[in-house]
Amino acid sequence: MDFLQLARTRQSIRKYQDRMVEREKIENCVKAAALAPSACNSQPWKFIIVDDSPLREQVARATWSAVVPINKFTLQAPVMVVVVAEGGNIPSRMGGKVQNKDFQEMDLAIATQHFCLQAVSEGLGTCILGWFNEKKVKKALAIPENKGIGLMISVGYPEGKTPPRKKRRELKEIMSFNRY
Repeated sequence: MDFLQLARTRQSIRKYQDRMVEREKIENCVKAAALAPSACNSQPWKFIIVDDSPLREQVARATWSAVVPINKFTLQAPVMVVVVAEGGNIPSRMGGKVQNKDFQEMDLAIATQHFCLQAVSEGLGTCILGWFNEKKVKKALAIPENKGIGLMISVGYPEGKTPPRKKRRELKEIMSFNRY
């Protein structure tokens, strides 16, 4: 599949088959994520793959609450991936301060997208999550206090029909040459 087709195919999947995901496929996704660019080649990420059923459920339950039940679908995802922010290297942290930009956050997002695009090529579906109880996830997975969780990803084989075609703004609305 060419890249534009891959990008068109990637969707946020919120319904998964009751079927385990082969670890080899997950490893391929992490390999793709490891190839992502990062500020000063800091590679400030660690991917924790949670496929043990009781632990996976515990992590999934930390993505929603009675007040905000938007991520309750994660309970049916056979794999949860926690993207830990490892802090980056000194040049990237210093550059971020000078430029007033969070390069680590950008780096994690790019690596996460690489993971998700590879997942599509493996026949998997994903949903990137930014809403979760970090304290609960860190406790469940023994993540050190000085580390943060950037994002989480639910992963599995999609259930049912392909989601409808993405609605995107016209190219002329989001692009210009040489001037705003």
